[in-house]
Amino acid sequence: MEKPMLVFQTDFTYKEGAVCAMYGVVKSVDRSLEIIDGTHELPQYDTWSASYRLYQSMSFWPKGTIFVSVVDPGVGTSRKACVAKTSNGYYVVTPDNGTLTHIKKYMGIDEVREIDETVNRLKRDDNTEVAIFHGRDLFGYCAARLASGIITYEEVGPAYSVEKIKTHEILEPHIYDDRIEGIFEINDPNFGNLWSNITLKSFKEAGFKFGDKIHTEIYHKDEKVFDDELYYYQSFSTAANHTVMIYNNEINKIAMAVVIGNLCKEYNLDFGPDYRVVFYKK
Repeated sequence: MEKPMLVFQTDFTYKEGAVCAMYGVVKSVDRSLEIIDGTHELPQYDTWSASYRLYQSMSFWPKGTIFVSVVDPGVGTSRKACVAKTSNGYYVVTPDNGTLTHIKKYMGIDEVREIDETVNRLKRDDNTEVAIFHGRDLFGYCAARLASGIITYEEVGPAYSVEKIKTHEILEPHIYDDRIEGIFEINDPNFGNLWSNITLKSFKEAGFKFGDKIHTEIYHKDEKVFDDELYYYQSFSTAANHTVMIYNNEINKIAMAVVIGNLCKEYNLDFGPDYRVVFYKK
């Protein structure tokens, strides 16, 4: 039977040897396991971004794939280390620190188990007192044992209530008679685009369509930081270079971009609940 792939995401970067050591542990368990990089450039300590990136990419992978997500500001503390079994056929090996937020809400989690460190933690003479590298010694090692078939999911450790999984608050957009309001919940860091929490479905229900010129305002807390009339286009090539546009992104959320530019840098914008975006109807 074909072994599941392992997809890793962390905030480690490639600037030192952490990723290499983590993958070495996986290969030491089973050389035949296939390791894929999701990203190692997640913002430092940002469990919201870790959660969002799992949601963004997971459903495009073969069923049974095991995702290992290590953004772990609480490493070495009492926070749970777990393996979640999703309702759509995947596994996520991660600290239970908010990283499962989007998967739980949008895909569902059937079961979650706390990793039994007495069985599924790497044991070496030189790491008996190491408490700061669970990506290598716990998450990577346990994921490899699960993927290789050395342990079953039930042997990961004891199950606990899915309702006890730690999650972030997910804010929903609001449709009014004259406008739709949402927040920017994530960015496209390489290009500076901003992705809102407004779904394409909601945008259509509010009456917007491709080609519309839309009065757009952005607020940081209570301060208006952007106010302009923008076109809603289906693709970047439709708009002139260096103009700001509205578009429907890859996961059917309404987003904004500067064509051949960087919206975040050029307009000093960011994502998070403090950044509210308002699109007005004609």
